[in-house]
Amino acid sequence: MSTPMSLTPSRRSDGSTLLTVVGEIDMSNTDALAAAIETTDGPVVIDLTAVEYLDSAGLSVLFNHSDRIELIASPLLAPVLSISGLADLITVHGLDTP
Repeated sequence: MSTPMSLTPSRRSDGSTLLTVVGEIDMSNTDALAAAIETTDGPVVIDLTAVEYLDSAGLSVLFNHSDRIELIASPLLAPVLSISGLADLITVHGLDTP
């Protein structure tokens, strides 16, 4: 059974793609996340502020697309993004907000 996750694509004012993710990202739904990233043109900003859980399978998808993504994340995900090294590899906005 797949873990609940929703993906909503939209455009930012600069024309880049914004992909808003809500719920949990785990091995049961990473194919949908990967497909959403892969079917967009150009750079993708991924908003993870409403993500409550991110496992290693989800991190793997983000690492695989690190050459074209930027993240917006809540401080809740800071430990996962920092310890994994992803935060050192790509731009991540919002990790140090109170």
